[in-house]
Amino acid sequence: MALASRLWRFRPSGRNAAPGLGLPRRVTGGRGTCMQGRSGSEVIGNPPTFKRSLIFSALSYLGFETYQLLSSAAVVYATAKVFRVEEILQQADYLYESGETAKLYQLLIQYKESEDAELLWRLARASRDVAQLSGTSEAEKKVLVYEALEYAKRALEKNEASFAAHKWYAICISDVGDYEGIKAKIANAYVIKEHFEKAIELNPKDATSIHLMGVWCYTFAEMPWYQRRIANMLFAAPPSSTYEEALGYFQRAEQGFVLTFFPQPTTMFSTFLFETLFGLPFSPVDPNFYSKNLLLLGKTYLKLQNKKLAAFWLLKAKDYPAHTQEDKQIQAEAAQLLTGFSGKN
Repeated sequence: MALASRLWRFRPSGRNAAPGLGLPRRVTGGRGTCMQGRSGSEVIGNPPTFKRSLIFSALSYLGFETYQLLSSAAVVYATAKVFRVEEILQQADYLYESGETAKLYQLLIQYKESEDAELLWRLARASRDVAQLSGTSEAEKKVLVYEALEYAKRALEKNEASFAAHKWYAICISDVGDYEGIKAKIANAYVIKEHFEKAIELNPKDATSIHLMGVWCYTFAEMPWYQRRIANMLFAAPPSSTYEEALGYFQRAEQGFVLTFFPQPTTMFSTFLFETLFGLPFSPVDPNFYSKNLLLLGKTYLKLQNKKLAAFWLLKAKDYPAHTQEDKQIQAEAAQLLTGFSGKN
């Protein structure tokens, strides 16, 4: 009805019809105003021309109205889509924090064709977590590991500025290396390190990326001699690291590191003193964020022959609240390591 009432203005109706394409002269008379042609008689002008003009005007108006409707619908759809993605992400993060690995995977796998990087890297993480479950068969695990890599790769392609996409791409490449032999694993090490470093650059406060860089260093610090020999044969400059370098990353990821033994700096002077004494920038990240970081701090101190600090971190790992199956495994490993020494240097 609204469209019809607006189009009514374009219809010729008796005395109020417009005289062709020329502008009418307004004359007053009687009760109102009428339109008078140049000859003084009331004419429509050239009927065929007027008819074409009327049709063109009506169609133009109709097209404009349609365009407005479609544009409005597109905006509404796009807005709804954004809200829908945000809702899914909130659900996914809640399930992840709750340790609902299987439910999280079932939620996100529905959106495996998504173009959203935030959804894709979360799906990569969920796929990998399902692969790690004890109830997952070896065949299923392999499929999930390769699928996780594909999701992470797509997430990175969609948004190279996403630190999480870089992080999970590196993690998934590392997992795939377990199925592709020592040569591929060593070759991938350079790529893995590059993406962990990029993730830290994009988000220096992400404790997990810092921890994983420490894991990378620890892995190559303890590389068996035969693997090191293979690496030397295959590569001119094979990847290498030290336990000291690994320890630096683990400490950096753990806020409570030296603060356990030294009061938290509260002034500019005490912050300076902290950094001078310990040779580390005071930039705490996330205390007790991950049981494995606690375990690896303990294991690294063992490698460095510091049993006192090793016992301290292993005890924290053993007492860490178990939210996942991995936490339980870490508790058991920490307890076993603690039985091996008295905790004294």
